[in-house]
Amino acid sequence: MRIGLTYDLRSAYLAAGFGDEETAEFDRESTIDAIESALHELGHQTERIGHLPDLMARLIGGGSWDLVFNTAEGLRGFGRESEVPALLDAFGIAYTFSDPLVSALTLHKGMAKHVLRDLGVPTTEFRVVASDAEARAVDLPFPLFVKPVAEGTAKGIDGRSRVETMQELVARCRLVREQHAQPALVEPFLPGREFTTAITGTGARARAVGTLEVLLREGAESHCYSYVNKEQCEELCEYRLTGGPLAEECERVALQAWRGLGGRDAGRVDLRLDASGRVQVLELNPLPGLHPEHSDLPILCTAIGLPYVGLIGAIVASAAERRVSGEGARLRPPSARAALQAVG
Repeated sequence: MRIGLTYDLRSAYLAAGFGDEETAEFDRESTIDAIESALHELGHQTERIGHLPDLMARLIGGGSWDLVFNTAEGLRGFGRESEVPALLDAFGIAYTFSDPLVSALTLHKGMAKHVLRDLGVPTTEFRVVASDAEARAVDLPFPLFVKPVAEGTAKGIDGRSRVETMQELVARCRLVREQHAQPALVEPFLPGREFTTAITGTGARARAVGTLEVLLREGAESHCYSYVNKEQCEELCEYRLTGGPLAEECERVALQAWRGLGGRDAGRVDLRLDASGRVQVLELNPLPGLHPEHSDLPILCTAIGLPYVGLIGAIVASAAERRVSGEGARLRPPSARAALQAVG
């Protein structure tokens, strides 16, 4: 197949003046190199497209691909991960990973938890806090955990995200709102072990392929898999492949969440144990990082013996089923261009 690659390149945004944490979710050049190399090894042709404006220009010019391998995170708003999928849907082009609805739903952790709760998936009580008054009205027992409602890569999470008093809660929620321009998500702090489960496939064909426990080393920020701990995971974290009944329970719950929320192709579900040792879903990541050595999903796949090229192949094979079924049938380039010109 001829596969286009859409992505947000971290170095380009840094060069434009954005900060390290603002660009934490974006891809390194080495990640795009690795994805492209794997696709070539699988026998595909590739074309680097780039970020949303690049994709728009290519489509208006009549660009055509059999499939788009999409890792673009977007820059602003609750719908930022939905932008590329929505545009590709409008042009009838099949692509990897989740559709616009799932991308937006899972990015907003509060909305995702509403759905998880209705599905009967174990997840904690929570409050979405958009003001000091709402923070003071939180009626959950301390200690609590505070994070931005719609960020990835643990942005906005550090060793002070665990709060013990109402004064700390109000101050921390205010800090989240000021630094990330969005409400805070407040949940009971879960004191147990933390895990991430890898999923490949879509719908009934989705399967859990393994579970890693995330362990913090000496010198790591306490309490959580924070932004600093993730960014410096090689020094601050240990990843331990987990088996037995606990792993089976993590994978059962993760698969229930993945299928319930509509994840596609591959991703991760993050989980943590509560004080009673019960598995709770923290969040679902339907657009996983794919750096071969630094990102959680490839790390887990390496631990179970699935090579990087095998992971990329599984993602493409799952996405290609939508193309074969007609879900991603491509509009002819002249028709697409003419339609855009007619409304523009």
